Amino acid sequence: MNPATMAWGLVLGLGIVLVASWMGARRATLDQRLSPQLRNHRTPGSSGPLPARSLVERMLAPAMRDGVKVVARWGSPTQELEVRLRRAGSALSVDQFRAEQVVWAVAGLVAGLLASGVLVSARGSSPLVLLFLTVALGLGGFAARDYALTQEVARRESAMVAELPTIAELLALSVGAGEGALGALERVVATTSGELARELSQTLAQVRAGAPLSEELRGLARRTGASGVRRFADATATAIDRGTPLAAVLRAQAQDARAEGRRELMEQGGKKEIAMMVPVVFLILPITIVFAVFPGLVAINLGG
Repeated sequence: MNPATMAWGLVLGLGIVLVASWMGARRATLDQRLSPQLRNHRTPGSSGPLPARSLVERMLAPAMRDGVKVVARWGSPTQELEVRLRRAGSALSVDQFRAEQVVWAVAGLVAGLLASGVLVSARGSSPLVLLFLTVALGLGGFAARDYALTQEVARRESAMVAELPTIAELLALSVGAGEGALGALERVVATTSGELARELSQTLAQVRAGAPLSEELRGLARRTGASGVRRFADATATAIDRGTPLAAVLRAQAQDARAEGRRELMEQGGKKEIAMMVPVVFLILPITIVFAVFPGLVAINLGG
């Protein structure tokens, strides 16, 4: 049998299995059939007209719900995912993020099928290799969305650490000028921008709603994974609770943040220096040796 025919038959069989499993999953259970009759009031999804959505959304909604359930079972735990989304400053809910993971995985599967079709038409590759390629690209799309979230968290927390010394100095100046902790926070939030300023704005909004400032600062420390921001928030909250001179504490935190930034720069420089050794040792040095030795070898051969 032609390998191309085998590959296309394998793809067709996989599609039939997926459609059959999807249709079986969409079969209503007894609870779903009885629940509308047991409700005394109308609730969304129980009865009445469907919300205004496009035909494509209505067709894909059941499959999307099934995909989200699969991702919820095999993906990151809900609580951990909520923490990561909050650290990334994302407005997405857990279900929305998992729906995006499903979309990325489907995009990977489609890319795998297209690549398999091209390989079959051009080279007649093995069906098992094509199946492995398709599944690998689907899993890669699923993992890529999770990796993108991790990168968003890292970029946001790096920006917060970079903004911390400036904001701490501004707070220290405001407190030293005679303003209270809340007034200094309002002034700094109104005159600055950035990731840390947005976090402080959320803290200020909770304080205006009636929450204690020290508790909200500790909440800021819990929301972030940046160690410098956690130390700053905890130290400021402790100073407010104990009545310690706040300006001195803020200046000390600014100095610590700048020192930590210098240490991180030194560490990054050391890592870059080690990474630069790879092309030097494996590319430049061998070429240099060839240029140094080759003329001597040529002279020896000519002399012989």
